[in-house]
Amino acid sequence: MSLAVSPDGVVRSELPVLLRRHWPLLPLAATVLFLLAPLPAGDASASGKVGPADAASLLLVLVCAVQALRGRVRRLTPLGVLVLGAPAVGLAVATVTAGDPYAALPGFVRYLQVFVLVPAAVVLLVRDAGEFRIAAGCFVVLALVQGAVGVVQYATHTGASYQGEDIRAVGTFGPGDVMGMATVVAYGLVVATAVALAPGGARRTRRAAAGAALALVVPLVLSFSRGAWIATFAATALVMLLAGVRRALKVLLALTAAGVVLVGGLGVGSDMVAERLASITQVSSAPDQSVTDRYTMWAAAESMWRERPAAGVGLKGFPANRDGHSSLGLSSGSDTAGAGQAYVRQPLLSPHNMYLLVLSEQGLIGLTALVGGWAALLVAGVRRAAAGGAARDCGLIAVGLLVWQLTDFLYADIGGPSTVLTGVIIGLGAWWALSDPGAAGRAPRIPALDGPAPR
Repeated sequence: MSLAVSPDGVVRSELPVLLRRHWPLLPLAATVLFLLAPLPAGDASASGKVGPADAASLLLVLVCAVQALRGRVRRLTPLGVLVLGAPAVGLAVATVTAGDPYAALPGFVRYLQVFVLVPAAVVLLVRDAGEFRIAAGCFVVLALVQGAVGVVQYATHTGASYQGEDIRAVGTFGPGDVMGMATVVAYGLVVATAVALAPGGARRTRRAAAGAALALVVPLVLSFSRGAWIATFAATALVMLLAGVRRALKVLLALTAAGVVLVGGLGVGSDMVAERLASITQVSSAPDQSVTDRYTMWAAAESMWRERPAAGVGLKGFPANRDGHSSLGLSSGSDTAGAGQAYVRQPLLSPHNMYLLVLSEQGLIGLTALVGGWAALLVAGVRRAAAGGAARDCGLIAVGLLVWQLTDFLYADIGGPSTVLTGVIIGLGAWWALSDPGAAGRAPRIPALDGPAPR
């Protein structure tokens, strides 16, 4: 912790000054770090429940509203207003036209939180590159802690059930949200990789980030999450290309060496990992039941959209319409157990593809509003990151996280406690894509404490 000396010779900490300057970021940090709180044992799903991270996100929106009334937030450009506000129109249409608008109302509130309010609050409250880095650093802290819990679960056979053994790393999320730990670990890995590759950063910071990225590979592998693996590969590959071919080759060599040592040399889940990787391509030739269920629900979502192409069947309408549009190949649910929870049969309530979920429930109106905005943010973000300039690390982080999320949406949708982080990531991506280039490059200025700091 840095110190400053006042004219009377008293040494004072700069922590109070940092808190005074950055206090609006506290709810943002809490939104990320409160996901370290474990779910109660036996809670198979957090759907429909307001967790600590969700409460922090509501506080974030409230703080943003107060600061906006006081004129202490950044101004949005007309493009920013369009990109961040258009989803609200699609959500309203899908709610009003739903077969049961009252049943759709909770979905409207959830979507509004994740895709409109939280991203807008992040864009408005994060004032410069330094505050962006603070928010991104919270993802790494969350990933390292959750990843450590997951590795312990694998080593001690206290994780979620997988192929008859309680070895699947799920962190504190429990077996009802097997994607939770994989998601937050992947977020942290992408952020750490971007910081390690960003040109111009301090050598000590880049080395620490590289070490964190390599360490996070282990729990990501032990999550046995195929979608998270694919999304992480896509995101880190783009980050490496934007950072430069030479740097990319170094990282690839390091990751390859780590993979050989962990899986080949130490045998960390080698057989199960190999089988899980092979199952990615087994779509038509002996797919497992989870793959069969996934493609069956994809077909059901497409059928719902064809029935109501403009506005869809309404928010929260997929479960009610699923059986009428599904084939007999769909199972009654997925088995969950382990990590402190008894055997539970979880119903299949979504198609596990965000784009098809939006298409089936919100139709072309909602899909255009949501996905069109995401595409605009991605294109603008990649162009700015490729152009170079100041705050390259922020650009690599924003683009990497956004690519990860949009790729993962091909195999997953929103649900569970980690859903709120989707809003934070979209907000960080929008901050980079829509912010003023000069503001994006400025580092936070720490006010003097009654005099110069000692040399």
